[in-house]
Amino acid sequence: MFMSRVAIDTENRKKLRELSHLGAYHAWVEDSFPEERDQPKAERSRKLWRIDRLQGAPYLLVVSPTPPALSALEKYGVAGSAACRDYAPLLDRLAAGQRLRFRATLNPVASVMHSGKKRGRVIPCGTVDAEMKYLFKRAEKNGFTLEADNFTITDRGFALLKKGGENIRLARASYEGMLEVIDVAQFRRTLTEGIGRKKAYGFGLMTVIPEARP
Repeated sequence: MFMSRVAIDTENRKKLRELSHLGAYHAWVEDSFPEERDQPKAERSRKLWRIDRLQGAPYLLVVSPTPPALSALEKYGVAGSAACRDYAPLLDRLAAGQRLRFRATLNPVASVMHSGKKRGRVIPCGTVDAEMKYLFKRAEKNGFTLEADNFTITDRGFALLKKGGENIRLARASYEGMLEVIDVAQFRRTLTEGIGRKKAYGFGLMTVIPEARP
């Protein structure tokens, strides 16, 4: 696995106009792997990505099974800012009981059942409290634990996705805090496969760094 990043070029108005919705970012990520261009969609590798801020500047982060073409990753990025590193050393260092600082942007939704329907209707969680519980309830099955007072939502709202002629508003919540690893194998899957829904559109990627030592 590989983790890549590129600074988004906010000085180029044409580029920013083209990056007007999540589908444009999805296409940017896919185009950064030209060796897969001619493959059917079902056969292409799964990538996780997220728009983040590093040292105050907006970046596109990508986790993928193979490295992207850095020149393609800079299509909407600042020239010379794209970088890629092997993710394996971090994944190999994970251990049960390890405490890590994390960031994640998720699509917090709930399924509401209606009488006479076999499948529930998916709706946004709607409140900060419900969005906090959304991640808290999913922690253990994703290989980690959380303490209620040790993580928070740093940003929330809706993001636009244009798909099939429709304008779709997707609920978005960005989380940050401390976690503890309890199942190393499952937590590795979480870091490489993501959490929750809409992973192709910038949700689900969790990144971690070791807890700072005093």
